Amino acid sequence: MNGQQSLEFLKGISESNFEKHVWTTFRNQYENNSVYRSYCDLIHKDPDRVQRIADLPFLPISFFKTHKVQTTKYTDFYFTSSGTTGSSISKHYVPNLALYEASFRWGFERFYGAINKYAVLALLPSYLERSGSSLIYMVQDWIKNSMHPLSGFYLNDYAALANQLALLEKQKQPTLLIGVSFALLDFAEQYPQQLKHTMVMETGGMKGRRKELLREALHQHLKEGFGQACIHSEYGMTELLSQAYACKEGQFETPPWMQVLARDPSDPLSLIAQGQIGGLNIIDLANQDSCAFIATEDLGRVSASGKFEVLGRFDAAEIRGCNLMVV
Repeated sequence: MNGQQSLEFLKGISESNFEKHVWTTFRNQYENNSVYRSYCDLIHKDPDRVQRIADLPFLPISFFKTHKVQTTKYTDFYFTSSGTTGSSISKHYVPNLALYEASFRWGFERFYGAINKYAVLALLPSYLERSGSSLIYMVQDWIKNSMHPLSGFYLNDYAALANQLALLEKQKQPTLLIGVSFALLDFAEQYPQQLKHTMVMETGGMKGRRKELLREALHQHLKEGFGQACIHSEYGMTELLSQAYACKEGQFETPPWMQVLARDPSDPLSLIAQGQIGGLNIIDLANQDSCAFIATEDLGRVSASGKFEVLGRFDAAEIRGCNLMVV
């Protein structure tokens, strides 16, 4: 699919036809993704046995660290996750960047309006310091398409960032300040400001730079540092091509082509009731060329409305009993 076709595909997915797209994608990926098919066969969940969303097989996210998870179209291009020293990293092979671009552009616009309404200031040092980040690719696109002369990345130059924010505030220019949590905290402590025309959005992660905080505590510090009534959050990862956004109180909402479910922590092949805490499973229909059904290592809770919270990570991140290392 080219850019327009990708956008039309995603815009064509709605609550009423979501399941239709799920079954089409599941059958295609079972037939054409050898890693996913092997996993499905291992746990006895082929298309003849899967009749409900609750029965779908979700591929453990760790497989992106050990296998090429590709469907039909093959490519050498991939995004990579960050990793601690000595740890393996995830690789998400993406043959169709137009589909990724359509997803993050349209997804943002659904929640916040056109990106060209904003000046975009990005404080993402841990991502800029390495190559292959899908987040950097997305934010670069936002900066370009904001078409504002003051949009840009900031590595460690907090003084320059503070000056730019002050100028934009004086101009009453709607601004998006997006940053990784530890950098936003450092910046808020060193350059506290009262921002009236700026939306602050954190992407999570202390990356070993600071002590981990609960989201509520993180947001309280940022609210005080920036004079904000609420802090926005972006939820995404290397292995996905779509993002969820929380406009307040850590309640994430998804675009129509993305859905989040919670699985039983003690039985990873079973889902749990809405409102209970479990592992987060994600359906991302933008992942047409990899795997659209991902079992993450995040712990959270999904409400009856479909909104979800992220409450932490599993202590034992690897899902046992479902290893395909020999495949």
